[in-house]
Amino acid sequence: MGRGFSREEILARLRKTSEEGKPIIAAGSSAGIIAKCAELGGADLIMVYSSGKARIRGLQTTLVENSNAVTLEMFEEINNVVQDTPIIAGIDATEPPLGRDLSELVKTFADSGFSGIINFPTYGFFADETWRQNRESEGIGFSREIELIRVARNMGIFTMAYVFFPEDARAMAEAGVDCMVPHAGGTAGGLVGFDTLAAPLEDAAAAVQKIIDATKGVNPDIICLAHGGPIATPEDTGYLYDHTEAVGFVGASSIERIPVEKAVTEVVRSFKGFQLKKR
Repeated sequence: MGRGFSREEILARLRKTSEEGKPIIAAGSSAGIIAKCAELGGADLIMVYSSGKARIRGLQTTLVENSNAVTLEMFEEINNVVQDTPIIAGIDATEPPLGRDLSELVKTFADSGFSGIINFPTYGFFADETWRQNRESEGIGFSREIELIRVARNMGIFTMAYVFFPEDARAMAEAGVDCMVPHAGGTAGGLVGFDTLAAPLEDAAAAVQKIIDATKGVNPDIICLAHGGPIATPEDTGYLYDHTEAVGFVGASSIERIPVEKAVTEVVRSFKGFQLKKR
């Protein structure tokens, strides 16, 4: 059974990893077996997202209803098999009831045992300004996600933020986020990846670096990772590290879906590969 980690402990661990020249790896883990193996493989953070339920069911990454309740329910299963790795919760800041105090929401997750938070699900991927303004007027805009990070940071809780655009990165940095995660879009690859939507790896890396530049312009001490789009395999992250200042990777489909698809398919083919003697 795992234990809780303070913000200071997590930051010290992540910085030590970077100082040793190793990438920081945050592993999406929506089932105990995934979390257990991710930790054995050396994951620095275990990420728990409600959307992982869709991946574990063999589906494309999809948002689920009652996201926060689903994520909270997942903690016990994950914590039961994780020994010494911080477990981070994806929190939907815009989920009803909208009037709910964000500090109360963060406290609910912290009291459940999570050691940190990230803004997921997120409205950050919407770029249309009119659409964004309409959501803001309804009280469910990206600004509420920024406030979520600000509140958690003021409570002394480790924070991560998914961002898609430099201006959002600057706002998250000003809110005090500890770890910025430039998001390159839905992950490509595997049986149900977002291949048709993924940008070329070169373009994704350039977009990631723009977000990192915006982040570092506010606070150079913020840890910057990357996630999604065409960055789907270990080889892809090699390109990422060569062409950006990202010091690690957050994998969801890349860790809990694509490897399972490959491994189970291949082992069943191997079992089927024998020719029985005639009886």
